[in-house]
Amino acid sequence: MNMKIAVIGSGGWGTALACMLLENGHEVSLWSYTQAESDGLKQNHKNPFLPGIDLPQELEFTSNPAVVQGMDLVVMATPSFAIRTTARAIAPHLEPGCVVVSVTKGIEAGTGKRMSQIIAEETGAKVAVLSGPSHAEEVSRGIPTGVVVAAEEQATAELVQDAFMNDRFRVYTSPDMVGTELAAALKNVIALCAGVCDGLGLGDNSKALLITRGLSEIARLGLALGGSKETFLGLAGVGDLIVTCTSMHSRNCRAGILIGKGKSVKDAMDEVGAVVEGYYAAESAVQLARKHGVEMPIVEQAYAVLYEGLNVKVVPEMLMSRARRVEYDGKTNWN
Repeated sequence: MNMKIAVIGSGGWGTALACMLLENGHEVSLWSYTQAESDGLKQNHKNPFLPGIDLPQELEFTSNPAVVQGMDLVVMATPSFAIRTTARAIAPHLEPGCVVVSVTKGIEAGTGKRMSQIIAEETGAKVAVLSGPSHAEEVSRGIPTGVVVAAEEQATAELVQDAFMNDRFRVYTSPDMVGTELAAALKNVIALCAGVCDGLGLGDNSKALLITRGLSEIARLGLALGGSKETFLGLAGVGDLIVTCTSMHSRNCRAGILIGKGKSVKDAMDEVGAVVEGYYAAESAVQLARKHGVEMPIVEQAYAVLYEGLNVKVVPEMLMSRARRVEYDGKTNWN
């Protein structure tokens, strides 16, 4: 079924999805925060976040939030810090029955709320979330990719699945919105830490240790908040964690490398030149972990480096010298 779709947010991810949805046969409009940005995309048909990609002539460009009027589907692709204000701006123009798809990975600072919760609060719309190991640069080039869409109702998930899926973009469905969103947001913190490992020159063993124990921390908090264990072992969990921790496409990883090499947090963020979601997620993750009594030593140390000025060079020893313990808290084969 061909749909009318508005993609809200013209960064690399929003633009890549807009192009793909257009290729799938839908009518697609791409919204930018400023008129100047929208005009630049319209005139040049290029996005600096997607080098070498020509944007289709059929793609509509706008900065008017009323673009969502008459749309069957609205895709929210703004940075996490802008989700609430942007959702509030489009809310008066949304049609009854329109489904909003969040593709933003983050947690709101202060409230600890997931992106879908914010969108639902501000718009009253039915919300789905789409996540998984999916670099915008690779999706825009048609490289085979797999993601998951989660929604409270199966019909909503399947509607989004049908809109996005093609022979290069495989979409699975899930009922676990909580786990899908938390895995997506929290892995950015671990990816930033993985970059630090590289910047410090710690090697493959250290990075594997970091990723594996990081996944354990993410899942521990996710389960405490109502997520499903299977989600953290799937595309939204371990899949997205792997791709974000091991690729230079990842802004989080690149920022971590710079911090590990001695750059200040601010200078690292400035040099990356785009939103580093792991920076924001670290604060929210620590707040949630402390509130729910969940132990997250890696995330705690990341927070201390990012917000409290802890010297990153002392973190490996601090983590390695923690008290000994079993690998997981379930039953063992010991009697």
